[in-house]
Amino acid sequence: MSSSKAPSRTSSQHSRKGSSAGHAPQNPSRLWQSHEPGSSPGDRMSSAPMPTGSTGEQSDLPRIEFDNDGIHPSTEHATPAFNTADMRIEGGIDEPSHHAVDAHTRLLDSYNRPKGCGKEDCNHGTFSPRPRTPRSAMSYDSQYSFGGRFDGSIGDGIGGSSDVTRGVFENAVTDGLLAREGGGKTMSTTAWLAKRHGVRNARSMYLSYYFPFLNWIRQYRWAYLQGDIIAALTMASFYIPMSLSYASNLGHIPPINGLYSFVFNPFVYALLGSCPQMVVGPEAAGSLLVGTVVRTSVDLGHSGDDDGLMNARIAGVVTGMAGAVIFVAGLTRLGFLDSVLSRPFLRGFISAIGFVILADQLIPELGLTQRAKEVGQVSHGSSYEKLVFLVSNASYAHKLTSAVAFGSFVIIMVCRELKRRLQPRYPSVAYIPDRFLVVVLSAVFTWKLGWDKRGLEILGNVQSSTGSPFPFKWPFIPSHMKHVREAMSTAFLIALLGFFESSVAAKSLGGGEGKYGEGLQNTSLSANRELVALGVANIVGGCFMALPAFGGYGRSKVNASTGGRTPMSSIILSLISLLCVLFVLPYFYYLPKSVLSSMISVVAFSLIEEAPHDIKFFLRIRGFSELTLMFLIFFSTIFYSLPLGIALGVGLSLLSVIRHSTKPRIQILGKVPSAGSTPGAPDQWENAEDNPQGLEFIEGCLIVKIPEPLTFANTGDLKSRLRRLELYGTTSAHPSLPRIRSASHNQNIIFDVHGVTGLDGSGAQVLAEIVDGYVERGVRVFFCRVPSERSAVWRKFERSGIIGKCGGKGHFVKSVDEALRMTELESLGERFRHHPEEGGG
Repeated sequence: MSSSKAPSRTSSQHSRKGSSAGHAPQNPSRLWQSHEPGSSPGDRMSSAPMPTGSTGEQSDLPRIEFDNDGIHPSTEHATPAFNTADMRIEGGIDEPSHHAVDAHTRLLDSYNRPKGCGKEDCNHGTFSPRPRTPRSAMSYDSQYSFGGRFDGSIGDGIGGSSDVTRGVFENAVTDGLLAREGGGKTMSTTAWLAKRHGVRNARSMYLSYYFPFLNWIRQYRWAYLQGDIIAALTMASFYIPMSLSYASNLGHIPPINGLYSFVFNPFVYALLGSCPQMVVGPEAAGSLLVGTVVRTSVDLGHSGDDDGLMNARIAGVVTGMAGAVIFVAGLTRLGFLDSVLSRPFLRGFISAIGFVILADQLIPELGLTQRAKEVGQVSHGSSYEKLVFLVSNASYAHKLTSAVAFGSFVIIMVCRELKRRLQPRYPSVAYIPDRFLVVVLSAVFTWKLGWDKRGLEILGNVQSSTGSPFPFKWPFIPSHMKHVREAMSTAFLIALLGFFESSVAAKSLGGGEGKYGEGLQNTSLSANRELVALGVANIVGGCFMALPAFGGYGRSKVNASTGGRTPMSSIILSLISLLCVLFVLPYFYYLPKSVLSSMISVVAFSLIEEAPHDIKFFLRIRGFSELTLMFLIFFSTIFYSLPLGIALGVGLSLLSVIRHSTKPRIQILGKVPSAGSTPGAPDQWENAEDNPQGLEFIEGCLIVKIPEPLTFANTGDLKSRLRRLELYGTTSAHPSLPRIRSASHNQNIIFDVHGVTGLDGSGAQVLAEIVDGYVERGVRVFFCRVPSERSAVWRKFERSGIIGKCGGKGHFVKSVDEALRMTELESLGERFRHHPEEGGG
C-alpha cells in the first residue's frame, strides 16, 4: 500500500512545482533541507547492504585498515566509510539538480553531508526518502552499531554459559589463549562481536586488555614525558622520606625496607594496573598492621626488637601473603569485595588507626624511647597504656627532641593548610616540596649544630640487613610457616583495606583520558585487573621484604595535579627510588628520627580529621546503628588492641551483609485510586506498606511483588514472609498476632516478578514448593511481567514445573491488570460450571 502511494505523492509535487516555476528563485537556498528528519537506526539496519563475509555476499562497504595489533583502525586510513557522491539510494527517486554547488562558498559546505535522501542535489521535498548515515572509520560497521549478545552464549543460570569450557575458563582464555573462536552456538559474544566488526586478532585484543603496558606504551608521546618527570620528582621529594618513617617507626623494620616499596611496586603496577595515574606505595595503616605482627612475633620469642633481619623477613611474609590473597581474589573475579566493608567500619577503624599512630609517635617525639624500654612493654601495649605512660613520665621528656619534633609538625601543618587554600588560585604551589625541605634542613642543622651530640636521636646508617642493596628472600618457605600462621588474619585485612583505598583512588581518577580526551585512550578500570596488579606487585615486594604497597588517594592526586598523565611517572618514581638506594642513602645519616615521627603524625592527623564530618552526617540522618558500630570499633582498638578492633569490625560488617542479603524484600501491592481515571490509561500499583490508607485493595486477590533475583540466600525465609502477607497483609506484623486478613482475599495470588532477573536452583525449588502449596489449597496462581521465554529464568520455570502447576502459559501474562482480568474470567467460568443456569444455558 505505502509503496504504491509514494510515486503519486511525488508526482503531485512535481506538477505543483511546474505550475509555480515562474515564481521560483534561480538559486534556491534549500534551507528547508535542514529540517529533514535523519535516518533511524532501524532504517539503516534494514536497508544497509551486508558486508562481504564468509558467505560470499556482495558489499559496497569499504575495507577498514587496521594497525599492526589488528584491533584499532589505522589513523592513516581513517577516511569516511561512505562517499556520499557515490552513495546508492534505495527506494527513492534520483532526480539530478540543474544548479551546481559553488565549492568556494563556505555556507554551502553542508552539501558534503547527506541531506534529505542523501543526494547533494536532492529536490524531493517534504516526502524525501531518508538517507543512510555515513560511517566513520572507528565504527567499523554501522549496521551492527547496536551491539548485543550472541544467541548461543545465553546460559542456563545467572551469568551462566552454554559452553562448559567457556563457563570454566572464561572468554579471555578460550578465545585468546586457546584461540578457540568456535562456531555456531559455541562462539562467545565477544568473539561474535569481534568477528562481525572486523577485529582480526583476538589474542592481541585480550593481551592488551590484561597487560595494559602494551596498550599505553603505543600511545606514549614525548609531550607526556615532561609532566611525568616533574610528577615523579615531586612525589619522590614527599614520599621517600615518608617510606623511611613508615618502616622504622610503624613497621619496626630497617628503614631501607620501606624504600623498597617504591622501588618495585610502582614499576610492577605500571605494567599491569588499569588506572594510569594511580601510584602505589606504603600506607600508614598497612605499615602499622605489619608492625603489630612484628611486635607479636617479638612477644612470642620468634624475634627480637633489635633483630632487623628477622623482623624484615616477617614483614616480607606479611606483604607476600597480602599479595597472594589479593592476587587469588583477582583470578577468581572477587573485585566486588571492596563493597563488603561498610563506611562506618572503615571510618571507625581508620580513625582508630590514626589515634593509635599519634599515641605511638608521641613517645619518640618527646624523646622517651629509652625510658619506655626501661619501664618495659610500653611500646607493645595498647594506646590507653601509652597515654598513661606519657602523662606519668612527661617530666622525663627531652627538650631538644620535643622542640625539633613539634616545630617540624607545625611547619608541615602550616604549609599543608596554605597549599590547600592557595592551590585553587595558584596551582603551581603543589610543586613546592615542603616536607622534603623540612627533612633536608633538619639534617643540615643537626650536622652543623651537632644536635646528635646533645641527645637528639638520628637515623644513622641506612643499609640492608644482609649487606646486599636488594636482598631476595622467597617468603613462602617452610621455615616461615610459624609467621604465616601468626599473620594470616592481618594479611587478609591489609589486602582488603589496601584494595578498598586503591579502588577509591582509581574511581576518583578514572581511566586517564583527560577532560578533552588528550590522555591515554582505550583504557578502562577493572576491579579484577586491579586485584591482579596489586597482588603481583606485593608478591614481588614481599620477595625483597618490603612494606605492603597499595594505591593512595593523596599520592595519586599529587601525581595527577603535578603533570603525571601516564604510568611512566610510576616507572620514573621507581628509578628515582632505585638511585636513592644505591647512592643517596648516606646523606640521610643525620636525619632526626623525631622529624620522621612528626611527618607520620601529620598523616595520622589527616586520618582522624575526616571523622567529625561523618559523625555529623550520621547524626543528621539518625544513623545510630552506624554510629554505634563506629564507636565500638574505635574504643575497642584504643582500650584493648588493634586485632580486637579488626575482628569486631570485620565480623559485624559481614553479619550485616549476610543479614541484608538473606532478607526477602517482597511487597504487597495496592492500586492507586486516581491512576485509572483516564479512559484507556493502565492502573498503577504501589507498595501498600508505604501508604496503606491511600491505596485500594482488590477483593479476592493478593498481589505480591518480588523485586529482586531469587537465590539460595534470600529464599530461605520467603515462605514465612508470604504467610505473613496472607494473614496480616504486611510483613511487619509479629507472627504471634491472630489472623487479621480474611482467607477469601487470598483466592487468587498474583506474583509480579519483573525484578526477578536471576533464579538459581534453590530459588526455583522453593518457588515450586510455594506454588504446590497454593494449588493444593485451591488457590489460583498467576505470574505477570515474567522475563521472555528465551531467558534463563523462564527455562528454570519450565524445568521446575512451575508453569504446568499454575495451569499453563495462560497464567503468565504481561501486566497486573491482565492478571486481574484472568482471575475474573476464571472465577466466572468456575461459577458457570457449578451453576450452569446462571450462564443462560
